[in-house]
Amino acid sequence: MRAVVIVEGRLEIEERPDPVPRDGEILIKVKAAGINGADLMQRAGRYPPPPGAPEDIPGLECAGETEDGERVMALLPGGGQAELVAVHHTHVLRVPERVDWPQAGGFVEAYATAHDALFSQAQLRDGERLLVNGAAGGVGTAAVQLGVQSGAHVTGTVRHHRAEVEAFGADTDPSGEYDVILELVGGDNLTENLGRLAKHGRIVVIGTGAGAKAEVDFGLLMRNRGRIHASTLRARSVEEKEDVLRRLEGHALPLLADGRLTVPVEETFPLEHAQAAYERFAAGGKFGKLVIVP
Repeated sequence: MRAVVIVEGRLEIEERPDPVPRDGEILIKVKAAGINGADLMQRAGRYPPPPGAPEDIPGLECAGETEDGERVMALLPGGGQAELVAVHHTHVLRVPERVDWPQAGGFVEAYATAHDALFSQAQLRDGERLLVNGAAGGVGTAAVQLGVQSGAHVTGTVRHHRAEVEAFGADTDPSGEYDVILELVGGDNLTENLGRLAKHGRIVVIGTGAGAKAEVDFGLLMRNRGRIHASTLRARSVEEKEDVLRRLEGHALPLLADGRLTVPVEETFPLEHAQAAYERFAAGGKFGKLVIVP
């Protein structure tokens, strides 16, 4: 098979042996594979894959066909940006009929991350106020839509694509207090978040592109009896990821199937242009997902 391979901080296309499924795994012929911030971190040598994943083939999500011809999309520990990938069968979701390959290829990682953060960690409820910092990216657009569909009052902070975020049913003026704040940017945002937190408010940190350190005023946190959560998805166990996907499947997949959730795909790239796709991602300003289509 052909695969995107990290070579000294750059991406090259190489021939690699076809993956051989292990116990509990299935083989997928990849039709589309989303690009995520973690892939760029791996390319830079700052995010090594967990044990058992390909060491130099990035890609945390994909969509494609099984050997039986079933249309599926999958959450991966790595290796998705290739023509073939092996994945545990419990980390696979069916692709609804109305969803095309690029959308399916960009769905699982972004939506699983957002869904777990909002509902399993922050326990977002109907009628609460949700702030999504960094609402124009893959996880951000997923979080905004999930929040709106759950009955929350959603605000998204963006530097670009204000109208597109508002079209999902959110506003873009981050004034007032919030019950849940989803932090996708990091850095000094955490300090500002503490001043925006309502009583019993919850902050969930899942992105630190603007910096991994911030000053915390514990007095504000204590006064509001607030909580700060943080997590990553990639390094969790097979069983933990299965739990995340079953929750996603039960709640979000029907909404995707009937069009109430979407995966905005700004641009697709053939496998040979993976380096250009990563540079486009790094340049910022995109809306939704960039997807590689082998």
